[in-house]
Order: sequence, then structure tokens, then C-alpha cells
Amino acid sequence: MSLVRTIILAAGHGTRMHSNIPKVLHPICGRPMITLLLESLKQVGIDDITVVIAPDAPKVAEVVSPYKTVVQQERLGTAHAVLTAVREMKPLEGCVLILFGDSPLLSPNTIRAMIRGCQTADVVVLGFIPPDARRYGRLIMGENGLEAIVEYKDATEAQRQIKLCNSGAMCVNGRYLRPLLEKIKNDNAAHEYYLTDVVGLAREAGLKMDVVIGDTDELHGVNTPEELELAEELYIKRNGGVC
Repeated sequence: MSLVRTIILAAGHGTRMHSNIPKVLHPICGRPMITLLLESLKQVGIDDITVVIAPDAPKVAEVVSPYKTVVQQERLGTAHAVLTAVREMKPLEGCVLILFGDSPLLSPNTIRAMIRGCQTADVVVLGFIPPDARRYGRLIMGENGLEAIVEYKDATEAQRQIKLCNSGAMCVNGRYLRPLLEKIKNDNAAHEYYLTDVVGLAREAGLKMDVVIGDTDELHGVNTPEELELAEELYIKRNGGVC
């Protein structure tokens, strides 16, 4: 599949940032964090990008322009956010990258690895092994590869001992993305539509899945001022000490 499209989820309010600024607009080295992710996509040569935003965040649309934005009117979970974007797209071909605007350090090399994986698999999940895995969903592996993703709050104690964690990012064969999303239900602890349920549904449908392992630093997510500060430190380190 040569065509690559990208959906970036950027509708989070970021209440733990203690700010009225949309989370993805908080700066790293003076730049809104989402622009770092857009720059990585540009380096890979991807320009078909749709950003999912909140209804009260027109500034995000300004910042990501000229890329397309769609509004998630209700916050019903990550699968609902992706489906909101997919419904605005023409029939999907090739592979669809699904990324998060509050994980801005994803490198071009890792994006390329996900795309390569999608040449032979229908669903490629980006995993990593963090030093502290307490809040992350777990990648459940079996004899035939990836079996499911279980959110931490829904995981059993045995599943919480698994080291391989879900970054949230994935790459999906566009032919199957919308049908999979429309099958997802919200019968979980948060009553949300989880994007992670794509994996279990894909497994049931007999689709091929793969996992790409990313670097912990580049998968650092930002939810608090402290995590934003660390993201800037990691970005400066990656750029040879230059902000």
C-alpha cells in the first residue's frame, strides 16, 4: 500500500495542565507541541493529514492549517474520535496512521517503521517498554502474535505484570478501518469507545497484526506541566542540546 493518510487526535482539553490553552498547543521550545509531530510527518513525506479537535478549540485549527480538521462534538473515546475523522474522508485506501497530538516526539524513523509494517499486516500497533508501566494499556501477545490490548484500569493483576505497553499509535489498512471502528462497543469501566478494541475485532476477523517497538523517550506523552517540561528536555537532548 503506497498511499498513507494520518489522523491526529487532538481534542483533549488537558485539565491536568491547569490551563485554558488546548493541551496540544502548549509549547516545547517555543513551538506548539503538535507542530513537532507535524514536522516529523513532513520529513516522512506525509501531507494527507486530518486533525481531530474539540468544538471549543478553533486555535488548534489555526495552528495546524493548512491541514484539515474535524470537530469531535462529544468526547466519547478514542475510537469515536477516529470515526469522526473517517466519516469525513473519501473511501480509504492504503494505510492510515493514527497518532496523538500530545505525544509530539515521535520520530520519522518510527513512523516509517509503522508504515513498512502496514505493507504486510492489516493492523500495526506501536508498543514500548517503559520503566514505569502503571498507567499504560498492555499488549497481550499469544502464539500468533498480538491478541489484544487491555487498558490498565480494565486489566487483571496478571495482565498488569506484562512489560510491553501500548503507546496508543497504530497503523491500519484503510480498507478495514471503518468497519472495525463501527463494531466497537463501550461496555468498559469508562463507558468509552476505545480505539484499542480494534485489535481484538481484527483478530476475530482473521486479519494480520504486527507490533513495532518504539523508543520510550520518543513516546513520552504530555498530560501535566511536569511531563511538558520533561518533553522539552527530551527534545533538546535529541537535537544535540539545541532548543
